[in-house]
Amino acid sequence: MEKTIKIVVLCGGKFAFKALQSLAIEKFLCGIGIGNGEKSIVNALENQCDENGIAFQSFQNKSSLNKMRSWLEVVNPDYIFSISFPFLITEEILSFGPTKFINFHPGPLPQYRGAMPIFEVLRNQEKETAVSVHYMNSKFDEGELLFKDAVSIEANDTFGKLAMRLSNHTAQVALNLANMLQFATKIPSNKQDENEACYYEKPELVDTMINWKRMSADEIIALINACNPWHVGADTFFDGEQIKIVNASKLEETHNDERIGFVLSTDENAIIVACSDNEQIKIDLLSSDYGIMNASQFMSFKKVENKKFG
Repeated sequence: MEKTIKIVVLCGGKFAFKALQSLAIEKFLCGIGIGNGEKSIVNALENQCDENGIAFQSFQNKSSLNKMRSWLEVVNPDYIFSISFPFLITEEILSFGPTKFINFHPGPLPQYRGAMPIFEVLRNQEKETAVSVHYMNSKFDEGELLFKDAVSIEANDTFGKLAMRLSNHTAQVALNLANMLQFATKIPSNKQDENEACYYEKPELVDTMINWKRMSADEIIALINACNPWHVGADTFFDGEQIKIVNASKLEETHNDERIGFVLSTDENAIIVACSDNEQIKIDLLSSDYGIMNASQFMSFKKVENKKFG
């Protein structure tokens, strides 16, 4: 019987857990390296590895990568899968085997390079995203593509919902690739088209802030969903206080009101706000210094009538 290939997975946290589980069940997983993970997650993974005879190493910062090459030489995997690993792998580490390092990027490449493609595809109102599988080089997300596996974006997907679906899909893609590599020494690949390439930096406040004067209702809803839950919600100001809108939806009715960002009306469960494209949105859930609360709770201590967001 042919010997099962050995795979080390470099990961950054929970997003990779489904893939780790799938690869472990099929006896492909021989090691886990976690980068910059929460202490509770690191400890839980280490305990699981100890119990199952799987090599484990924590890389808590960039300087700790100095020990990765020697660790890999001891574990001696056939392939190294990277799933949401936070640090750039150096050329010295990659020299362990140029076609042994394979990254699973949760977005379409080369159009959505960067640390948070899930946020970007939602903010840009894309209809689908992808798990892009590529060989790794010394630059983020620029290695030759093996393939892209499309994933539909559903109506009202939040960052959390889409991330969970992509996590599950990545697990299946990783397992499929492991089975392919079991019978092939190299998978065909193609260079990425640099004319289509776009790199997105990690979002900053300017990216998560609602611009009521320039953004349509659809764009505002997309931004709110893209920020939920990793950033809690999309940023805005109300009555001199910075708050976040966690959940909202667009109404079918138009408003014909020039006071963009103003509260048009309220009911027991929602705050209705005018948008720049003559549309209006219904805010259901907000977050402030007082905590996360529904619209009714927010209105119990904030007078909102004839006041403005933004």
